[in-house]
Amino acid sequence: MLKVEFNGHSAGIEDMHRVATWNYGHFTSMQVRQGAVRGLDRHLERLARASRELFPDAADGGPDRLRGLIRHALDGEGDATVRVTVIPRDGEMAATDVMVSVSEPLTDAPEPAWLVRAVTYERDLPHLKHVATMGLTHQLRQAREAGFDDVLFVGRDGYVREGSEWNVAFWDGARVVWPEAEALPGIAMHLLRQGLRRTGVPWTARRVAVGALAGFTAAAATNSSCPSQPLARIGGTSFPGDDGTLDAVLRSAWAEVPWDVL
Repeated sequence: MLKVEFNGHSAGIEDMHRVATWNYGHFTSMQVRQGAVRGLDRHLERLARASRELFPDAADGGPDRLRGLIRHALDGEGDATVRVTVIPRDGEMAATDVMVSVSEPLTDAPEPAWLVRAVTYERDLPHLKHVATMGLTHQLRQAREAGFDDVLFVGRDGYVREGSEWNVAFWDGARVVWPEAEALPGIAMHLLRQGLRRTGVPWTARRVAVGALAGFTAAAATNSSCPSQPLARIGGTSFPGDDGTLDAVLRSAWAEVPWDVL
């Protein structure tokens, strides 16, 4: 299953050429199940907020238009991966086009615990989920060539920021710890925080130095396709494990997040 639409119409050659030759724009990705999405309002707000920053002179049509474009591209498909990308219509950037891609749904089952490389790298405009991902992809590729599963970015200040396409959560034996840093505020992270409140599990957000990772017993990567991907090691720090406590609390929190019908 692969379908791409621009503004509600099948993508043409000129549309795809524009996507291939521009790296200015932003997007969000979501998992659709039975026509519903976890955190739909947050996905739509992410798109609106990024458009206001990157395309201040363009009208986006509001969340109702975006929902309509997603529903049109799904065309009754209940389960899918959907990516919504907003790109400039021309060099003036006074108008935008919305590309909706529909592909096979992703499983939320975790892989065997990852070995993660820690590198000093800071994305441009880290608060945005933008399409300029060459540096990110290059770092991920180098990590995999070196035998790692993925990569964690650390700022020049020595504090943990974010993974390649995920936020990181730590367990200190009593609570979930989210690094506070200049990074993408992941939708899954926000939803998990809400779920943790509902389940009564304490959490905190604070700056986490890469040199202090040994103080945690477990770590996990979180994103909208997998709420808890265990990490076995980050750089030179291995996590002894906590009998699955972190994975259990994150998945219990995820189960508390409601589905929003498109």
